[in-house]
Amino acid sequence: MTDTQPTGTQDTETSVPGQSDAGLNMQELLEQNRTLTKELEKSKKNDRKALRRYRREEELKPYQAELIRLQQYLESSGTRMIILFEGRDAAGKGGTIRRVTRYMNEKHYRVVALGKPTEHERTQWFFQKYVQQFPRGGEIVLFDRSWYNRAMVEPVFGFCSDKEYQNFMMGVGGFEKDLVRQGTVLIKLYFSVTQEEQQRRFERRKTDPLRQWKLSEVDVQAQERWDDFTNVKHEMLKRTHTTHAPWTIIRSIDKHLARLNAMKVILNSVPYQRLNPELDFVPDPNVVLSGSRELEMMEAELIRSGKLQG
Repeated sequence: MTDTQPTGTQDTETSVPGQSDAGLNMQELLEQNRTLTKELEKSKKNDRKALRRYRREEELKPYQAELIRLQQYLESSGTRMIILFEGRDAAGKGGTIRRVTRYMNEKHYRVVALGKPTEHERTQWFFQKYVQQFPRGGEIVLFDRSWYNRAMVEPVFGFCSDKEYQNFMMGVGGFEKDLVRQGTVLIKLYFSVTQEEQQRRFERRKTDPLRQWKLSEVDVQAQERWDDFTNVKHEMLKRTHTTHAPWTIIRSIDKHLARLNAMKVILNSVPYQRLNPELDFVPDPNVVLSGSRELEMMEAELIRSGKLQG
């Protein structure tokens, strides 16, 4: 009887049960971790933005309370007030108007934003449709764009003839002088923004569904016609910045500072009794400029570079 000797050993591949699943699960966990990290960073960023926005809105509240006191002064004295909000598209006019009026008595102010003139209005005296919107005693009317459309938008886009433009520029000074002479407080605010910041705001309007309604065909062309708007702005300031109806320029690259300082300008326009005399009512000189100072800076740049800027 012979013993049976093993002829050799057969190598077999060994595998750990669940090894491939474990590798896959690890990849999934790493991907989930990356996703959660991104979401956490986004959440932190949104929280910081929300906190900053909250603090800024809180900073406005003492001045909004003063605006209520100013409104009460106008009511008791029967004083009329008109505030013009002018400037390039996306300069921050609408947001400022909303903050100015947020806590006011709705019975004693109106926001007026007139559309393009009707065929009937084209046959009227140019100022007629605006005069119809003027305030009664004790009321504030805030014009989101005003008769100065004829000095800015209309000539750039060819919506008026050169004769109509020249007639306006010759007549607006007397019109405003008479308005002020008869007791109306007239505040003319021009919101100034850089070309780069305007472009950034336009891009945001294109992608933000809450802002897309603001984007118009005129807005689309605003960047292309930047220099044209600069030229008519210079001419407007040169011919319509007067002692009885001066322009105040609001630098609006920082929207919050523009809103805060616009409120200060309005609050300083009448001698009402301050609610909080310790509040800082002095406008920031880096944000608020007189129309004459803006003209000086524009003309200095013209001498320096041969081109108007502003």
